[in-house]
Amino acid sequence: MMNVEEIKEYLPQRYPFLLVDRVLQIELGKRILAYKNVTVNEEFFEGHFPGKPIMPGVLIIEALAQAAGVLGFKSQEKKPKDGYLYYFVGADEVRLKRPVVPGDQLMLEAEIVTSKRGIYKFKCRAFVGDETVGTAIIMCAERKNEID
Repeated sequence: MMNVEEIKEYLPQRYPFLLVDRVLQIELGKRILAYKNVTVNEEFFEGHFPGKPIMPGVLIIEALAQAAGVLGFKSQEKKPKDGYLYYFVGADEVRLKRPVVPGDQLMLEAEIVTSKRGIYKFKCRAFVGDETVGTAIIMCAERKNEID
């Protein structure tokens, strides 16, 4: 299990764009189960949509990509502070099945499908309770950057 402070060691994103609150399970090199608590005070709800707040689908996909990034980083024991980043490079077979609203606990599941020359492919699923809200195949590229 990882809390948000531990997650921040593996993801470069920060508020308001850090979309993983906790990791519940992680099997290094295989899969991760994490979640995002969706609250009414999220900045994006001001404009999406007034009077009927729903989490933008692109942010659901981003949350899945961040969970996948934690899995990739942790599996390799690499961290942004060491000059490594995982870049989101694509998503295939994206399906959004129902809105995510304030009060939902958005569960994020990612499984490594392939890993070749720093390119990772993850099979991802987002769900609330036992209802799937979205699925995608997400690709990320691991890159070494110069440390400032």
